[in-house]
Amino acid sequence: MPDGVVEAHLLGVRNALGAGWRVLEAGGGALDAVEEAVVVMEDDETFDAGRGSFLNRDGRVQMDALIMDGATLRAGGVGCVERVRNPVRAARKILSESPHVYFVGEGAERFAAEHGVELCANEELVIAREVERLREYQRAEAEDPTSRAKNTREMGHPAPGSEMFAPTTSHDTVGAVALDREGNIAAATSTGGTLNKAPGRLGDSSLIGCGCYADNLSAAVSTTGWGEPIMKLVLAKWTADRVAAGNLPEWAALEAMNYLKQRLNGHGGIIMLNGQGQVGIAHNTPRMAWACKTAHKEESGVERGAA
Repeated sequence: MPDGVVEAHLLGVRNALGAGWRVLEAGGGALDAVEEAVVVMEDDETFDAGRGSFLNRDGRVQMDALIMDGATLRAGGVGCVERVRNPVRAARKILSESPHVYFVGEGAERFAAEHGVELCANEELVIAREVERLREYQRAEAEDPTSRAKNTREMGHPAPGSEMFAPTTSHDTVGAVALDREGNIAAATSTGGTLNKAPGRLGDSSLIGCGCYADNLSAAVSTTGWGEPIMKLVLAKWTADRVAAGNLPEWAALEAMNYLKQRLNGHGGIIMLNGQGQVGIAHNTPRMAWACKTAHKEESGVERGAA
């Protein structure tokens, strides 16, 4: 996160926090709160979600999202959607109105449209900043075709040739976790994936237990970062299990980031909370924008809990 975009990120997460808090303050549930918070960030071009997402190798936006209810373990997820302005809305419809958990691609878009989610043209989600970012990345790659393999090996991942994308590029996946007055927790995560990813690539964000998880008996968790290592470690569930075993969210979050780095040299960040309202925020990157509000205080920043 370069210095010049810190304030935009802080404003974005604070706006999302406000949207989620208004739901809770009015007596709404945690599930509604995380949905509304994530919608705000999907609509904010600062983040890699919704409009303004990173572009795949073909110059298109492909998005993933998951939302999960800690009270019932019901979840809804979408993958590789291209015509849904707010993927978390479609994910919520799946959770609420489908016996299934997951829809992808055209099937996800069809389900969303049939359940009242308005579709849009993919071009409406593409912004000039990301067109230029992709152009610059692909130009550099063409000038030095060995660089992507080198960078990937340095990140602890074997270079898979033409399927490679930009694992070292900034990640701005969005997520939210919430606890309501009934004692229920929920989590949601939404992303446009990684810059220059192969079309059809699915990341961790919309996979249960990887980029998102919620269980009243443990914790609600949302992650951001390089998806492949996070998926391999099923990191959100791994972290929630640490809380179930008696660890505080604060320590479980730090432990998760250390585990990610030590086991697979992965990078990312995590937010989480348990049914007692105890919060964990950590990252092993230089910065991660976060915001947190309780009945007693409100905080935000970009560097708290760095591992």
